Amino acid sequence: MTAQPSVRESQEWLLSSAEWLANNPWIITKPIKIILIMVGAFLLRYLLRRMIDKLTSNSGAGRVPVLLRPLKERAPEAIKAAAGPLLSERRAQRAKTIGSLLKSITSLLVFGIAFLMILETLTIDITPIIASAGVLGVAIGFGAQNLIKDFLSGIFMMLEDQYGVGDVVDLGPATGTIETVGLRVTTLRDVNGTVWYVRNGEVLRVGNSSQGFAVAVVDFPVAHNVDAARATELMAEVVTDAATRTPLLEDVLEPPEVLGVEKVTADTVTLRMTVKVRPGRQWAVQRALRAKIMAAYDEAGIEPPYPNGRPNGPEAPPAPEKPKT
Repeated sequence: MTAQPSVRESQEWLLSSAEWLANNPWIITKPIKIILIMVGAFLLRYLLRRMIDKLTSNSGAGRVPVLLRPLKERAPEAIKAAAGPLLSERRAQRAKTIGSLLKSITSLLVFGIAFLMILETLTIDITPIIASAGVLGVAIGFGAQNLIKDFLSGIFMMLEDQYGVGDVVDLGPATGTIETVGLRVTTLRDVNGTVWYVRNGEVLRVGNSSQGFAVAVVDFPVAHNVDAARATELMAEVVTDAATRTPLLEDVLEPPEVLGVEKVTADTVTLRMTVKVRPGRQWAVQRALRAKIMAAYDEAGIEPPYPNGRPNGPEAPPAPEKPKT
């Protein structure tokens, strides 16, 4: 039978073990500390992401997400009058994009700080790592400056609400209706159905036809022998009546304004009228009013330029006969 250790030997073994563990903390203490740092980082990241989700979610129909309330929102009432679901989609995508950015920044900061804390726990000097990270960041910045430019432009575009889903915009390279808005690329579809992907950093100007209101401008040409005052008066009657009837009643915001003779050329006299309409509806209103004016002018006998077709130029004189030899 093996001899049992005495109490004195057991106490000496415990003391030596405690002393050895105290001199070698990486066996138990440091792993436990590293695990606690990782658990804390994941828990903090989870709580921050949940908070961001609550700030970017709609609390009810037609409600603005909490994250967007301090930010500028251009002409929401006009867009809401045009289409409530479209405005909700625009707000949701804007909040989702900003929330995604905040989540990425949060994850980078939390895990970055946790990584530095773990290195410090392992008694690794982090000063050279921080210096190397700075140099590496500068090198990446020079190599990916176009990507950074697109990213920063997308951030400011989101914060300033320059355009959103459903807006009709002219971005320079392409013109069409916005389908998706991202931090790097904006997607829009033109009138021919072509989808354009425009980098945010390449957008130098934005012409938005869907903010606040739009103006439908109708230029109508008539012949020189037409009584301009009578034609202008008839145009005013027609467009005023059309603006008070469906379907234009829902699009027109103010009574039409007939400006009269806009331009006189050798061929035509052009009459102009304008009317303030809902954003994005100016083209439909222009087409409808042109049809109304044309029908009224035909009924009243107001002639368009060249009713019988554009005349040919004067015939050239016959060539002189060659003298007979």
